[in-house]
Amino acid sequence: MAASGVLGCVRSLRGGVAWRSSPCYYEYTATRHFLGTLQKLPLQACNTGVRKFHTAPVRSLFLLRPVPILLATGGGYAGYRQYEKYRDRKLEKLGLEIPPKLASHWEVSLYKSVPTRLLSRACGRLNQVELPYWLRRPVYSLYIWTFGVNMTEAAVEDLHHYRNLSELFRRKLKPQARPVCGLHCVTSPSDGKILTFGQVKNSEVEQVKGVTYSLESFLGPRAFTEDLPFPPASSFRNQLVTREGNELYHCVIYLAPGDYHCFHSPTDWTVSHRRHFPGSLMSVNPGMARWIKELFCHNERVVLTGDWKHGFFSLTAVGATNVGSIHIHFDRDLHTNSPRYSKGSYNDLSFVTHANKEGILLRKGEPLGEFNLGSTIVLIFEAPKDFNFRLKAGQKIRFGEALGSL
Repeated sequence: MAASGVLGCVRSLRGGVAWRSSPCYYEYTATRHFLGTLQKLPLQACNTGVRKFHTAPVRSLFLLRPVPILLATGGGYAGYRQYEKYRDRKLEKLGLEIPPKLASHWEVSLYKSVPTRLLSRACGRLNQVELPYWLRRPVYSLYIWTFGVNMTEAAVEDLHHYRNLSELFRRKLKPQARPVCGLHCVTSPSDGKILTFGQVKNSEVEQVKGVTYSLESFLGPRAFTEDLPFPPASSFRNQLVTREGNELYHCVIYLAPGDYHCFHSPTDWTVSHRRHFPGSLMSVNPGMARWIKELFCHNERVVLTGDWKHGFFSLTAVGATNVGSIHIHFDRDLHTNSPRYSKGSYNDLSFVTHANKEGILLRKGEPLGEFNLGSTIVLIFEAPKDFNFRLKAGQKIRFGEALGSL
């Protein structure tokens, strides 16, 4: 019977004896029982027999869930950045020059807030864990395949010889694998990729094409004990040039994770001073170098300065993510990525002493230091105006090959 029929019977018969004996009474009782049972059910969950759906209060719809929101926004931003890189690569293939898009202040601050120093220390300890003998070949083979490592140049090709990943990173090469060029006065200190090179102008060094950083911020104030032949000039660049008629040059070499990780002396020179800058450990790959201005000034680095036959010479090893360890062979006091050092400071060490008034004498090609994973080497040196680089931006180079000559 329809609902209207039941209500009609209720109005006409309710209160009488005939009402209790009528069919409408039983339908009315069953309807009330059903409605009462329905009212006792929780509003948050009703079972339709097909699938469960929720009818939560309206205010719960506005409750913020931090993790999903962060994942969604972070994923969307990363996707947008990848799209921009894809678009720029397409434009570069068409021969169009793409102006660099620098990160804003808040983007740099957000990146620097990531605990990269702590993560790099953890990664360094993980890389020093000794692997079981049977696990070394598959793990190292995966690394070699991923980063294109040429193990035929290694002094020891047997993968079982390396107890951990750190030893594989710092592998030695066969003596004949990297002949040092004797015809040119400056050679490459490491394997890597040439990011940029040229003259230093207006005390600004080119990080990549179109992106520069301050020479003074990178090397730090000139507070050394060297005696200059003439009073300090107004610009920082002119303070480094010790001989009239000379120019200041620079060269940036990026070491990828698959490259040979040791670096060597690029020329015959004397190291008189070391300056260690504790800092961030942001990635220094070419993409990040185009995005973050003064990236090398933010990161931890070790600056070695001294002299060669044409005047001032410096080599700087720049740290990066997972590259918290920078080792200099003749400097036992150096401890990089150490929690005892705070960002924004620096500590100096002079190699000129009463017993050694010259400093550390290095010959071209002599082992100088090593990284873990990849990083960057920056050369800044003084030379006559007729010094010429024998390079192309973006080219691959190996330790011992010529950088330039007079």
